[in-house]
Amino acid sequence: MMLALFFAPTGVARAVDFSFQGYVDVRVVAPPREKGWLGFGLSKFRYDGNLGLHFAEGIGQGNLSLADDLNVIVVARAEPKDRDVFDALESYAYWHPASDGALSWSAKAGAFFPTISLENDDLGWASPYTLTPSAINSWVGEELRTIGGEGTLRWKTDKAGTFSLLGSMFCCNDPAGILLADRGWAMDDRPTGLFERIPESDATMRLFHSPLGQHTGEFEEIDGQWGWYAGLSWQMANIGKLTVLRYDNQADPAAKTSRDTSWETKFWSFGARTQYGPLVLIAQQLTGYTAFEPRGVEIVTKFQSGFLLASYDIDSDWRVSARADYFQTRHVAATPNVMSEDGHAITGAVSWSGYDWLRITGEVLAMDSKRPEYLSDGFASSPIGQAQYQLSARLFF
Repeated sequence: MMLALFFAPTGVARAVDFSFQGYVDVRVVAPPREKGWLGFGLSKFRYDGNLGLHFAEGIGQGNLSLADDLNVIVVARAEPKDRDVFDALESYAYWHPASDGALSWSAKAGAFFPTISLENDDLGWASPYTLTPSAINSWVGEELRTIGGEGTLRWKTDKAGTFSLLGSMFCCNDPAGILLADRGWAMDDRPTGLFERIPESDATMRLFHSPLGQHTGEFEEIDGQWGWYAGLSWQMANIGKLTVLRYDNQADPAAKTSRDTSWETKFWSFGARTQYGPLVLIAQQLTGYTAFEPRGVEIVTKFQSGFLLASYDIDSDWRVSARADYFQTRHVAATPNVMSEDGHAITGAVSWSGYDWLRITGEVLAMDSKRPEYLSDGFASSPIGQAQYQLSARLFF
């Protein structure tokens, strides 16, 4: 109540409002048999092994409204592959003062997903179009989190749409890039928990003569330097949205702790979204590099990926979506061909949401990838072709 009195704009006490929403996701999955990256393998998907029934996750989001323009939001997850089962995905305060003029602004502070994706805007940072997001946004969920602040300044014009300037300063994302370098791109809908340590590929550990079964942190501050990102966007009703963003975690590639290494990661992201009646089109492209310096020798991995997604609402209950992805890494070292990769994927999904409390989604994801390192991880050949089939029942509350 003291916080409510402090933030009330008129000085009059305002009731604190709290709301909660979430879902439980249960799936039947037919995955590829090769060992997945969550089991220290190199397979690209969330699941591996045989056809089975899976409790995918439970997501809960609490929203505490302290004033008309101030909210505190916490998103938590229960997931069986998390070593602690329960973890937080986001926890932040959001300030969004009302404005009657052309200029407006908002700010976030805490731990949250960076404003990069045009695809993942559903509860729990999920995609409303497919179960599995693009390679780009799979990676954003796995390795990136803003622990700091983010501000947005908007200028709304009468005829030219709305222009937005975005900026952020953050700490604690120094290991970002390690998965792209050591494992390559993946396609999964499992973002990393804030307190989680995630598996590293055993095949890569063998190449570097390191112990197997290693884990890495993602949201760690190693060198004491803050990172940043900044972006511009333009949005106009009945036309769409364009975005550009530059990201730099400002990490010292030579810094390390007793269990984690610092990776200097920089990239550009470009996005576009438009809608024609029931048809939504989204495109995104990301390109950059990540590097670290073991024993004074810099090892660089260049990366890029892009996708085009189309989604069509047949009626209020049914939606069909399709997406094409490409992805690539180039490992610039003494043996560049072993860990470099080239790949592409096609995803198709159909969802039905005839009730407010239920969404049924069927998805097929087919992928081809060339990465010579596969041969050292028990794959029959490189390049490889893999497919994953999922049927999800998501129950909302």
